[in-house]
Amino acid sequence: MEIDPFIFRLSIFILSIFIGYYVVWSVTPSLHTPLMSVTNAISSVIIVGAIIAALAGSSENIFNTSSTFGFIAIILAAINIFGGFLVTQRMLQMYKKKKGKK
Repeated sequence: MEIDPFIFRLSIFILSIFIGYYVVWSVTPSLHTPLMSVTNAISSVIIVGAIIAALAGSSENIFNTSSTFGFIAIILAAINIFGGFLVTQRMLQMYKKKKGKK
């Protein structure tokens, strides 16, 4: 019996969601900021690939599948990077001393 490649890849994707969920939620707060910086670096690589995918189509038909998914990937990765920087800034503000207090 042969397993359909789509089912095989889908099962790997679903398992990675569960593993990622448990890995992220078990991170201590002191490791959160370095983890976010690594996540931002990964998202920047995703943006480069998304730009390549968005520009891969022909010039006659700009709304083909690869261009559409590439554009969506650019938007989602940009939101992820921007949100990651906001969370990192907020975490770093928690460790700064407030003026006037010891």
